[in-house]
Amino acid sequence: MPTAHKRRISGGGHRGGMHQGRLGTAIRLLRQRRRWTQAELGARAGVSDTTISRIERGHVRSLTIATIEEVAGELDIRVDLVPRWRSGDLDRLLNRRHSTLHELVARWFADVVPAWVLAPEVSYSIYGERGVIDILAWHPERRSLLIIELKTDIVDVNDLVGAADRRRRLARSIAAERGWDPATVSVWVLVAPSRTNRRRVAAHEAMLRAAFPMDGRGVRAWLRKPVGAVAALSFWPDSPAGKVRPDLTPTRRVRRPRTA
Repeated sequence: MPTAHKRRISGGGHRGGMHQGRLGTAIRLLRQRRRWTQAELGARAGVSDTTISRIERGHVRSLTIATIEEVAGELDIRVDLVPRWRSGDLDRLLNRRHSTLHELVARWFADVVPAWVLAPEVSYSIYGERGVIDILAWHPERRSLLIIELKTDIVDVNDLVGAADRRRRLARSIAAERGWDPATVSVWVLVAPSRTNRRRVAAHEAMLRAAFPMDGRGVRAWLRKPVGAVAALSFWPDSPAGKVRPDLTPTRRVRRPRTA
């Protein structure tokens, strides 16, 4: 099972100690650059000077992530938590979930709305901006272009919104390389169903709905008759977890009826 980092920083052997040491060194150097004492930095972050000393010496195993982020934030340092899996390649596992979601979406389009032409993994490099669009969908009759972003894990909501807006802005140039001349450009963000993803969407509901006003039911109706441009965000699929492939959701527990 993947190891989960919940509230405290845990050591990861030699490499974990090395990363913690680098963090402590960075905090010490930037603190000294601002000519702050450990007590001054601690007061700004709401911790003791003893805590600052422990962080700078790389002794962070007993500290919470929130404490590390508070101290680093006072020095304009962003701390990223990188998960590692003892049992194998975590990137390969995440890519498998992404590929599964990609396959489900492609099958659904072929079965339900076959008028759309799908182009998977479309890379672009325009005006110095580079990236990959998960699925670029084209409706020849309506000249509607749809950018589909697949999210197995929501990490940064601001980045999600910014990336969608950036790709929508570049979409006409990307489509022109394929000989497509869109009358409208739309975006659909599809999120894999999980408790964590639902919690994060709920926590940023106002922001996400302002950026993506349409839900899953609305965009599925629009796909059958794509008139105008839309921006949508929904979970795939909008159905009970028991109907989803195992790679994308936890297994549901089934209670057996009690016998007399």
